[in-house]
Amino acid sequence: MAGFNDLTYIFQQYGVLDFLLPFLLVYVISFAVLQKSQILGKDSAGKKYHAVVALVLAMSFVVPHVMGLYPLGYDPVAVMNESLPSISLVAIASVMLLLLLGIFGTSFTSAAAPIIALLAIGFVFYIFGASLKIWSGPWDAFSWWTPDTTQLMIVLVVFGAIVYFITSEPKAANTTGAFGNIWKELKTMVEKK
Repeated sequence: MAGFNDLTYIFQQYGVLDFLLPFLLVYVISFAVLQKSQILGKDSAGKKYHAVVALVLAMSFVVPHVMGLYPLGYDPVAVMNESLPSISLVAIASVMLLLLLGIFGTSFTSAAAPIIALLAIGFVFYIFGASLKIWSGPWDAFSWWTPDTTQLMIVLVVFGAIVYFITSEPKAANTTGAFGNIWKELKTMVEKK
């Protein structure tokens, strides 16, 4: 394990984590957006312009971080380095959810797509806000509440809901009340194949 720790230290020492990885990420995303939108043209000259604009955007994103010109707490490279692991965790949890639904022969209906999109945007918004220190988590109010507790609670609620939706049988009697109506709407968003 010492070899991996040494490699990580070398990456940190030579600026791979602070310069190269954020540069590549911003460059690739900028270039892909410019290519897809075809703002500067559709021919090979447009592709060259897209590459130059993406290079300028990536350099203007990373160089002030390396030179220490960003104000304290608002460094986009630091925010990105802090946010991406949490966003990756949300992406992995989403893929695992889809795998579990596929294993049990269940899928989301088209009515669930807007709700899933809003939840994903909400998670990303919360993660970036927490990285910018705009708000904090419940662990500031309760000493026993840690980020691991939050993750455990989310996993338990999601897996409990999945198991319920997959294994429950439709009831003949209608559930009444506000909670019953919400629950009925949620059940219509998941269908068995």
